[in-house]
Amino acid sequence: MAWKDETRRKLAQRALERQLAYQQLKAEHVRGREEEIITAMTRTSRRVRDLLETFQPVKPDARVIEVGSGAHGLIFCFGSQHGIGVDPLAVSYGNFFPRWQRGAQTVAAVGESLPFADGSFDVVLCDNVVDHAESPKRIVSELARILVPGGLLYFTVNVHHRVYAVAAGVHASWRAAGIPFEIGPFADHTTHLTLEAAEDLFQNLPLQILSARSNIEETRARARKQPPRHAGDRLKRLFFKNALYEVVARRA
Repeated sequence: MAWKDETRRKLAQRALERQLAYQQLKAEHVRGREEEIITAMTRTSRRVRDLLETFQPVKPDARVIEVGSGAHGLIFCFGSQHGIGVDPLAVSYGNFFPRWQRGAQTVAAVGESLPFADGSFDVVLCDNVVDHAESPKRIVSELARILVPGGLLYFTVNVHHRVYAVAAGVHASWRAAGIPFEIGPFADHTTHLTLEAAEDLFQNLPLQILSARSNIEETRARARKQPPRHAGDRLKRLFFKNALYEVVARRA
């Protein structure tokens, strides 16, 4: 078990290193296009807020947090008076993308151990983050902990066919053994979750699931329509990859 935990810790650290390098390079390419990017971010944040408000109003003074706010998180254009973004790379992202990162207070912390009291927030957001981190299960537990009773959670993660979960485990094993060869998609993630594994993250938590959906069938159909560029695309025609699992929940 200790070996597995240490492997996962190293994978999470490597995923952070790769993400930092990627966003640093991206910052150079988007300079001068900030307004265009903010418009797209605002559209995405508005869609999520509208979805949450189909279940209950999000008040203007709601305390809103995004765990794993990253470089282009929902929180920066969510329209909250009291918005906080949490990310281990928050300081670097603030320097890379100051134009929109100023839209919320940011805190450098990991999702597995959030520096906030129980029931601190009315709305908690976590958008496609946990499979890049050390412990997806602990993060989801923390999301529930900091949510006020009656508060709303918005959560997404990419899910994959079981074959990719097996491949991710093999990749982790040879990296733990010191073999230097790494494959980009597996180096960027600590795990490739199946739909069942993603659903299991919410077991035994004080959360009422209001909505849960995945777009697996749409992802399969899209892969079959696109001309394959390489062997990986052909594999996706048989075994879906990067389907979205989206959950809205209320704290009991």
